[in-house]
Amino acid sequence: MKHGFPSIILWMLLLVLPLTTFATTGVWPSKATGGNIAFTTNEAVTPLKDFSGNNLTIVYLENLGIRKIGGNSNATDVAWLLSQGYRVIELDYANHVNAVSPALNLDIIDINDALVGTFCGLANCSKYRSWVLFEGYRIARDVPYFLDDPKTYNYPSSYLVGDSVRMDIIYPANAIERVPAVLSFSYSNSSASNLNRNNRLNLVNTLSGFNDSFLEGAPANGIAWAIADHPKYCPWGNGNPVGGANDLYKSYEVNPDAAQKVKSAVRTLRALGKNLSLSGKIGIYGFSRGSDAGSMAVGDRTVPEFENAGFNKGISDDVQVAALGSGVFDFRRIFNATGDGDTNLETNCPKVWGPLASNAARWDSMGSAFLVKSIASSPVIFFYNTNDALYYQDQIKHFKAKLDSLGVVTDSVINYGTGHAVPQTAGPLNKVYSFFKTYLTPPSMTVALANTQQERGDCFQGINSFIKQ
Repeated sequence: MKHGFPSIILWMLLLVLPLTTFATTGVWPSKATGGNIAFTTNEAVTPLKDFSGNNLTIVYLENLGIRKIGGNSNATDVAWLLSQGYRVIELDYANHVNAVSPALNLDIIDINDALVGTFCGLANCSKYRSWVLFEGYRIARDVPYFLDDPKTYNYPSSYLVGDSVRMDIIYPANAIERVPAVLSFSYSNSSASNLNRNNRLNLVNTLSGFNDSFLEGAPANGIAWAIADHPKYCPWGNGNPVGGANDLYKSYEVNPDAAQKVKSAVRTLRALGKNLSLSGKIGIYGFSRGSDAGSMAVGDRTVPEFENAGFNKGISDDVQVAALGSGVFDFRRIFNATGDGDTNLETNCPKVWGPLASNAARWDSMGSAFLVKSIASSPVIFFYNTNDALYYQDQIKHFKAKLDSLGVVTDSVINYGTGHAVPQTAGPLNKVYSFFKTYLTPPSMTVALANTQQERGDCFQGINSFIKQ
């Protein structure tokens, strides 16, 4: 008996081992607060690794200057993330008055830039599978939204059985209020190779490469977010038509494939959102090739071939609002001028679709402008710089003019930066967030409205116990 007792104690201790192997602390310079803030790095016992062997990482922003929509304690949500295998780096803002939108976007930009190299002393955070989460939020990772057809782009030649294209959904856990969501289609590309599967958040090609913080900063405005694989499921500069020359699909995706995927993604997010504390209202955020894709959700025209494919048929694929950066919306416009930046399109599109003059209907069906039929289309705010490629400006002006002519509400944010870029500073970001709030009606994030937030969270925990965490 005496010899067995220590074994029992050891067994009991093993049952209550923490979910981390170790935790380290330090300080990190915050542009939002203007000073150093404390960080704690927590390592999972069984860490998730990307294809390169680096840790899938959550940077968790806590004790902010805004309401906490998620009803759980931070300790509970961090423990859950660790149990899933994520490394979690907690940044403690100590309820600083400036830990609000859009000041926090400055920190999000710095975080993503650092994750590409060294962040909080760590050089092995995943460069394409890391996320910034606000306190109270969790992640549903790699959610399938469509089964890809290898025949669409025929690349690579070994790709014979279609993969699921997927999305990540960032949602408030055990929420005290339901929130709308913004969905973006990545302007990086996933593909069939192991290295490039689930490559939608490749930081070098997306958030870090363009200092893009709109999605990850949305929760400070009461909006959840999701990012989906780009509909073109192969490297952007590749794609071989059956019987055609190599790489004729440079610089563009094609319908019905792209439109089917976009609509299926919206339906999937709306269907799953019922159990993820989402309100059902969805906005689209698109930039570059992601703008081409996302814009296909804007129009109100019904095309049966586009609608009746993918997942969650019968669920609405309407979106309530969109923000669209430089993209291609009407392929007829590529011949509007020469030498304006779209030479690949001018050269390759006729080889795939035939001459425009004799194949006008097919060309129309490839662009999102064709899907805009009436005032029932979604309101859109456009953003671009006038020193970006000229064909982008022509595309935006043409698409906006069509929406305006039908009475659809539009707005623009122009010359907020240089070239092919996204809004990064307070004024332009506030304008886009404000446009979204008008149509998504998120809950207020003002701290004054949450005097008894913890008590409210405890109360709602029982009410919302049916919500899948």
